[in-house]
Amino acid sequence: MSENCSHNCSSCKESCNDRDPKSLLQEPHEMSSIKNVIAVVSGKGGVGKSLVTSLMASSMQKKGYHTAIMDADITGPSIPKAFGMHEKAYANEMGLIPVKTRGGIDIMSINLLLDNDTDPVLWRGPVIAGAVSQFWSEVIWDNVDYMFVDMPPGTGDVPLTVFQSLPLKGIIVVTSPQELVSVIVEKAVKMAEMMNIPVLGIVENMSYYECPDCHSRHSIFGESHIEEVAARHNISAVAKLPVNPAIAAACDLGEIEALDAPWLSELSASIEKMCQ
Repeated sequence: MSENCSHNCSSCKESCNDRDPKSLLQEPHEMSSIKNVIAVVSGKGGVGKSLVTSLMASSMQKKGYHTAIMDADITGPSIPKAFGMHEKAYANEMGLIPVKTRGGIDIMSINLLLDNDTDPVLWRGPVIAGAVSQFWSEVIWDNVDYMFVDMPPGTGDVPLTVFQSLPLKGIIVVTSPQELVSVIVEKAVKMAEMMNIPVLGIVENMSYYECPDCHSRHSIFGESHIEEVAARHNISAVAKLPVNPAIAAACDLGEIEALDAPWLSELSASIEKMCQ
């Protein structure tokens, strides 16, 4: 089976290796208008991918753009919690309507459709990938300048579905300082390269702790290797997030939009320039 194929090649009369990968792109809802789609990915879980997604969407919203988040992490959704969202999404005769945050960011997440936020989603991979496709094709995304797709970790069904079926302008890779994580990051970057998706930047979360008294920086989780990874793949946009109790508190309280994120300002400006 070709990497660009979505069916059983043995019963297909076409030459799948000659097919245009763009033929797999899925049409959004007829009433949607989305200018830039950026996926936020990680090679493993627990590195702060949803945090970076939330902060990037908030940063671009504060710049005056209308932003949105598609929470593609179906089995581990955390976006609604970070924004303190309790309202449920609903459908009208035209399609699904995303829920707006206090700051005006449009959100669609499986937790906005479940009766209880703590209900587990016990679905297999193809069903999960199908739900992500529905978030794209059945949700009315109105006049969105930047959509950030919060991906599940790894290189499985959902990342492949998003890479093949959504018109991505690029991806942001999220990592942490450990040596092992750097190896896993290489996998995510190489997957993007194989799918011809640009890597717009790399964010290293939990990069350092800054002492509030002397302002010296300490590498609690190991020395950073992010510049080495970025240099190997010609990625110029790099950002580092500190270990900061204020960040965790903002997420826990659902007040991520109230948090300033100067650590991501250069990355935001770079993406703004690249996506023009």
